[in-house]
Amino acid sequence: MLKSTVATLGCAFLMVMAAAVAVVLAITSDANRLEAERQRDRVEAAIESQVRLRELRFQSLAAAGELQNSFSGPSPLITLQAAFVRLGSRFLEFDGAYVVSASGMVFAGIEGDAPAGQAGYDGLKHFSPSLPGAVNAAKPPLQKLSDAHGGPGSSSWTLTHDGFETVSIMVMDVKPHSGSLVAQLLGPIKIVGYRRVSDAMLADLSERYRVANVRIVRDMPADPLSRRALPAADGTIKAWMTWSPDRPGDAMLRQFVWALLGVGLLFAAIFAFVVHRLRGAAHQIAIREGQIQRLAGQDELSLLPNRRTFDIRLDQALAQLDRSGSGLAVLLIDLDRFKAVNDTYGHTAGDELIRQVAQRLSKVVRSGDTVARIGGDEFGIIQTHGHLPAGCAALGERILESLTEPFIIMGVATTIGCSIGIALAPQDATDREDLLRLADTALYQSKNGGRNRYSFFEAQMNRSLALKRMVEDDLRRAIADDQLVLHYQPQVSVDGATIVGVEALVRWNHPVHGMVPPSEFIGIAEERGLIVPLSEWVLRQACTEAKRWEGIRLAVNVSPIQFRHKDFVANVIRILAETGFDPTRLELELTEGVVVDDADAAEAAMMDLRAHGVGLALDDFGTGYSSLIYLRRFAFDKIKIDRSFLEYMETTGESAILVHSIAHLGRALGLRVCAEGVETAEQHRFLQAIGCHELQGFLFSKGVPAHEIDRLLALNKPFAKVLAAA
Repeated sequence: MLKSTVATLGCAFLMVMAAAVAVVLAITSDANRLEAERQRDRVEAAIESQVRLRELRFQSLAAAGELQNSFSGPSPLITLQAAFVRLGSRFLEFDGAYVVSASGMVFAGIEGDAPAGQAGYDGLKHFSPSLPGAVNAAKPPLQKLSDAHGGPGSSSWTLTHDGFETVSIMVMDVKPHSGSLVAQLLGPIKIVGYRRVSDAMLADLSERYRVANVRIVRDMPADPLSRRALPAADGTIKAWMTWSPDRPGDAMLRQFVWALLGVGLLFAAIFAFVVHRLRGAAHQIAIREGQIQRLAGQDELSLLPNRRTFDIRLDQALAQLDRSGSGLAVLLIDLDRFKAVNDTYGHTAGDELIRQVAQRLSKVVRSGDTVARIGGDEFGIIQTHGHLPAGCAALGERILESLTEPFIIMGVATTIGCSIGIALAPQDATDREDLLRLADTALYQSKNGGRNRYSFFEAQMNRSLALKRMVEDDLRRAIADDQLVLHYQPQVSVDGATIVGVEALVRWNHPVHGMVPPSEFIGIAEERGLIVPLSEWVLRQACTEAKRWEGIRLAVNVSPIQFRHKDFVANVIRILAETGFDPTRLELELTEGVVVDDADAAEAAMMDLRAHGVGLALDDFGTGYSSLIYLRRFAFDKIKIDRSFLEYMETTGESAILVHSIAHLGRALGLRVCAEGVETAEQHRFLQAIGCHELQGFLFSKGVPAHEIDRLLALNKPFAKVLAAA
């Protein structure tokens, strides 16, 4: 018994190693073949691109009509030749070009930069008997090019070798004007161009299309995937275009050799261990094996496969991708409001909910798919059947529909939801760890998008998630270590003569990721709870730097989250006291959404700020609710016209009418009116004419460091030159 078992294990070991070697060889051979096919396609695409480029040269020449017009004059041939030479720059893609009749009569020609005639064209005929005027115009025929609609076009071409050199020839029909003498006597005319295929051209093709060692050879290459026949004038093949295809399979094979050696050593060690232990522990091993597999592969609460089994099955499914050519999907499911059920009804109710969720998930998947409990309130599904991604979307809809139905927990109807993240293989990844990480990223997106939904992984999610993690970790450090900087954009009087205020704009020059724009990290800071310390840093730094600019108002933007903070007003007053900044020079810019969410609390906070002398401005006016009730109820000192009104504004268009109305409304209510996004002199004159008080935009200055504001304030009429030039 022992000998037969050992022999069986030895044979199995040899078979496994042989199978592994065969699989590795098959994979590497297939990889080499696929790469050779891709490189062959790139060579064909390169030739097609060059042919189409030359066809476009001829078409542009014909469309210009200068050649056709030459036939209408009193001396058409002289005029045509002169025009042909004059248009020589159109033939930079050719070594020579001729205008000929259907019978091969040359009307005009050019070889390089010099005129050419009938003799030059006759010498070209030995490359292809299918050229106009050749003796045998049918063997071998020129290849007809299709037009933009897929039908037969007006151009033909061939790539031929006469035993000494390779030439690309193109012929295109050109219709002369119907009333010309040439059209009446000789019928249609043709443009014939040729280009010798040189070593430099082949080297350029190799470099541009990443195909190694493209060359012309006389002996036929053995590999049909790395050669292209070049027919001679008589139809025989005297030369071939060939190249050296990359062989990624060979590199893979070198890597697999070490893996196979490691696997072989591992199997040998296992084999020796089994032989050593088999004599005295065969029976006990059989008993324990059943127990271990049952406990290790199944979740005791839900009776579903556990994380370990899920990983194993996913590895197995991924290993089959290359062989089957199909795909699979991984769905990660996280229960929404599960913690609320646990906290409200206890852990017993939570366990019962897990069991019912497991039963429902098992019913919505197809046979052959895997449902597992990953841990806690998270489940995973491996979908190997169905059309991807449509099948994934359908499964996601079924899961959402099933899990949003009420659960009866301890006699009480309980409603939860779920968020689903989906990643596809091989489109997104082919490694288990990577695939699960991407599905988790998509799950995170579903949670942030409002929950109770499914999301497919998209490439930009990685950038978004990495940025959010960077903000959470690095922004806190940047605030503490003063790694942020402030720029200031001037707010000028309507005549452009003086600076009346500056708006503080935060900038973050990250040491690794470079300059991170505020549009990317402000929103994430709000989401991660860092907006309050960030806003306090901006306000403190701005007050410290702007204190030296006597008589200049300082505008600082306020986040809605920061404004709704219970200590917001107290923090503003404290920072003003610590920095010694004059409260009457501070102007806080609020958006309309700030006052809409909780009007009563907003009104109380604004009245408290006004009592301390702080000014308030309504930012981005016109893009939100823009209710007159809010302008009348809340104590604003200024309204700012949003830049979107000026971006595509015409002085007589609808945007201009709206801007004029806003400015008139502000003056009527006794408010200062500031227009953002002023970039042109026309906008400046228009805003000055309608009565705006202040202007802000790139016409005057972008956001600049504090020392640049010092320089501008030291000048008399700092923007006079800019306005004069505009």
